[in-house]
Amino acid sequence: MARAITLIESSRPDQAEFGQAVLEALVPETGRAIRVGITGPPGVGKSTLIEALGLYLVSQGLSVAVLAVDPSSPVTGGSILGDKTRMERLAASPEAFIRPSPSGGSLGGVAHRSREVMLLCEAAGYDVVLIETVGIGQSEVTVASMVDFFLVLLLPAGGDQLQGIKRGVMELADCLAINKADGDLRGVAERTRADYEGALQLIRPTTPAWRPRALLVSALEEVGVAEIWAAIGEHREALVEAGHLEDRRRQQNRDWMWNLVEQGLRGAMAENPSVAARVAACEEDVQAQRRTPAAAARELLAAFQGEKSP
Repeated sequence: MARAITLIESSRPDQAEFGQAVLEALVPETGRAIRVGITGPPGVGKSTLIEALGLYLVSQGLSVAVLAVDPSSPVTGGSILGDKTRMERLAASPEAFIRPSPSGGSLGGVAHRSREVMLLCEAAGYDVVLIETVGIGQSEVTVASMVDFFLVLLLPAGGDQLQGIKRGVMELADCLAINKADGDLRGVAERTRADYEGALQLIRPTTPAWRPRALLVSALEEVGVAEIWAAIGEHREALVEAGHLEDRRRQQNRDWMWNLVEQGLRGAMAENPSVAARVAACEEDVQAQRRTPAAAARELLAAFQGEKSP
């Protein structure tokens, strides 16, 4: 598994091509796992919750793959990749596989190849794939386009601090979980849950088959974890019964295809000699406000297409 993922994530063209060939051969074995995305602001306890949930699933006889994405440094490009240390008990379980990956500057809170790695985990036979995002705010939406169930973790009394992610992430959530609902924070967490439960009533659900809910959980005390898994199961049953689960996955596959097309076109433009000859001048003109970004973009696109710029 680890070697196959390394090939998929490799920046070397020969290794990446081999990794894609491996993935293509395994496509018929994919699609059977329950895909769960978990996000939330830094410090909310995502790793602690994932370990508690993973241990609960293992106790239920299920196998779990965890794809944890760490932010890459904008200065050095490096990542700590310390999620196995945070999930020490789960990492010791033979029924669990944990793979930390650097975000590599990828937007959306997930690594560039998270989707392909998820398929590899499914082909390996894991029953549940948990994807932990970077946790940076509004851009945490890409993971919602690759999972069946999107869980957003929130802090007690964190409403004012979380306004920035409400409209971006909360609208896509299938469930909100107020973590750290223990000790002196229990009462505050319950009030926060009630507030978010009310807010969810004002948001159009992503599917008519499921109304998002807000739950309480203490990942530290492993309280409320079973309720989260129950919500995931109810959500899956509702979508399967309505025929929406397969529709969602088909839409996700189509959207991902076009995402890759856009990435490929951008890479092809960067390698095009005609475009490369104009990039520096276009960037300089835009920075100096001698022309608009739209006009410069049209020139670069025309150069890529082999046309004369108007």
